[in-house]
Amino acid sequence: MTAIDPTAHLTAEQIEELGRELDAIRDEVIAARGADDAAYIRRVIAAQRRLELVSRGVLLFSIFPPAWVIGTAGLSVAKIMDNMEIGHNILHGQWDWMRDPKIHSTTWDWDHVSPAEQWKHSHNELHHTYTNVIGKDNDLGYGIMRVDEDQKWHPFHLGQPLWNFINACFFEYGIAAYDLELAKNLHKRRRNNPDFRARARDVGRKIRKQVLKDYVIHPLLSGPSFLTTLAATFTANLVRNIWSHSVIMCGHFPEGVQVFERRSIEGETRGQWYLRQMMGSANISGSKAMHFMTGNLSHQIEHHLFPDLPSNRYAEVALKVRALFEKYELEYVTGPLPKQVYSAWRKVFRLSLPNKQPKVKTPDREKELVAA
Repeated sequence: MTAIDPTAHLTAEQIEELGRELDAIRDEVIAARGADDAAYIRRVIAAQRRLELVSRGVLLFSIFPPAWVIGTAGLSVAKIMDNMEIGHNILHGQWDWMRDPKIHSTTWDWDHVSPAEQWKHSHNELHHTYTNVIGKDNDLGYGIMRVDEDQKWHPFHLGQPLWNFINACFFEYGIAAYDLELAKNLHKRRRNNPDFRARARDVGRKIRKQVLKDYVIHPLLSGPSFLTTLAATFTANLVRNIWSHSVIMCGHFPEGVQVFERRSIEGETRGQWYLRQMMGSANISGSKAMHFMTGNLSHQIEHHLFPDLPSNRYAEVALKVRALFEKYELEYVTGPLPKQVYSAWRKVFRLSLPNKQPKVKTPDREKELVAA
């Protein structure tokens, strides 16, 4: 909702042609999926499981500092792999075409407190449909942050850097909370809704399962290393949460990424949907290892365009997508991780403060932004 629309130079015909070109890229990848792709995800899953098993084994002796450091580092990486390159992408249905019941979006469970089915609804169905639409996309600001200058400022927003930091540290719980739309459903009448209560029970069961595994069974198996293993597991979860939060922030919140009003998507065509994904996302540049550790969400633009394509294909797709940005004279927002993290956090701080020169809004627009 910037003052100057960066897509204003495009005609309706150009936008639909852009959509057809993106469809062609997607169709090409789908037609080329095969044994090499299937072997890739199976190798990644096997490597992650070995790393987690070895790391937890090392942590049985975490009373010794070298074992604590090595085990904690390994478990942190294993948890990031499980969440990013494996769980997130399998639950998107990226590997459903393999027809493997063990690696399928309907059967996969992940190392996370958010139940898979609830996450798929809030993320796959809502976030990816309404990317960066204020009041429709719960991932946009996680319901606790002001994300655009045109949103009405309240004193509560002064604390949003703190809220965002706390959310980063306990990100998996934050995701579970907004999957439940907890803030909206805390009202007594909504709280007693049978559907909400059933979903809340599912979250409670998933939390108990995760806590039992990480903070009870594994530390108890460590015997005299109970407390140090407990601390190591907490640290690994903290590292995973902050890393995941940082990657998501870099893909959705840096300067240059656009947000949209609800009325802007009325009657949206496929070409316009594609264009919104392009303008509402940002990438992270870096090495193959960095791309892997982000679950290839460093290619966030490509992921938003094609959320169901195998993640190992995003690097090759990015070359073609970037060429389309240049062809249609659009800004391809990208940069190294430190730059994107700084840009995102700078925006968090900037929007925590009231505008110096408030914009004039129509009554309808004011009502919409307040509601958002």
